Parts: sequence; structure tokens; C-alpha cells
Amino acid sequence: MSEPRWFKSSYSSDGANCVEVAYLPGGQLGVRDSKNPDVAALTFPRLSWAAFVAGISTGEF
Repeated sequence: MSEPRWFKSSYSSDGANCVEVAYLPGGQLGVRDSKNPDVAALTFPRLSWAAFVAGISTGEF
């Protein structure tokens, strides 16, 4: 299996305090600290992550 491709939001500026995400096998999404990429990533079902992002954009959180 190949390594996941991690990426940051296009809204990230200088890279400080950013998270990176990657699409993982089995419908999962990985989230990690861009400053500490060797620390284990958190994983979420993609639909749960999409609901979280939608909640942020609507001001729910």
C-alpha cells in the first residue's frame, strides 16, 4: 500500500498551527499536526469529518 498524500487547507498561510488531512483506505480520513507529522494521526469516517467541517462553516461550533 502506498503512503497517503497529506495536504493542508488552501487557507493556511505560513504553516503555523495547521492540520493536514489525508484520504485513507476504508472511507477514513486522517488528521495530523503539520508540525509533528511523525505523531499518530487521528482518524474519522469521511462523512463524520464532512459534518464537522459543515458545522464549523455554519457557526455551530
